[in-house]
Amino acid sequence: MASTPLDVPLTGARTERRVYTWAAAIALLVMFAGFAPTYYLKHVLGGAPELDGMRMVHGAVMTTWFALFLVQARLVAMGRTDLHRTVGTAGIVVAAAVVGMGMSLAIAAARNGASPVPGIPPLVFLIMPVAEMFMFTMLFSSAIALRRRSPWHKRLMLLATLAMLTPAVARLPFLRDGGPPAFFAFTDVIILGCIAFDTARNRRVHPAFIAGLIFIIVAQLGRLPLSQTGAWMSFAKWLVG
Repeated sequence: MASTPLDVPLTGARTERRVYTWAAAIALLVMFAGFAPTYYLKHVLGGAPELDGMRMVHGAVMTTWFALFLVQARLVAMGRTDLHRTVGTAGIVVAAAVVGMGMSLAIAAARNGASPVPGIPPLVFLIMPVAEMFMFTMLFSSAIALRRRSPWHKRLMLLATLAMLTPAVARLPFLRDGGPPAFFAFTDVIILGCIAFDTARNRRVHPAFIAGLIFIIVAQLGRLPLSQTGAWMSFAKWLVG
């Protein structure tokens, strides 16, 4: 993911580094819990429809990203920043695959007239995964651009990863009927927990978290009104055409 250390020496740096390990582990757990019935444990639990090749590859790519983020956090926590940098190059490739597969799957589903939410037309729903990939791309690109400014880089990378949890959150049994506001809220609670811990440790909110969180919330709340506009419908038709 990154080509520079995830953390820089600070007072209590070892404790601070743990938040990235815990955040990465929680994100991986949420991904597993959300997609266990339809992907990870579908053959064990049964009842889920078979997945085509594109969905299988998409699931593998997303799993690789979240697992890699955990590995990168642990490498830094163990002081292996040299290996962290080396693995970071592969992370850029995986990030590109995340966006490529995410967009390809979203467009293919809309083209086939599929919408996971009854009553929402495919072209309207298409804004959800497209906005998800846009958020990830912007946050990840910003993190890479600021890779030499580790305090910014590590926080933006964390936000880029956690912001992608919404599709998994939407599949959690206790939130499945809550709708997008509940899905976004649960994702944001995880993000805010990390920000709160970081703020408590450093006695201030880092500007990367302020800017990143504002961007995420605007992208979350703005996509639903945008999906009702003629401009979006024209763009969506262009995408699937």
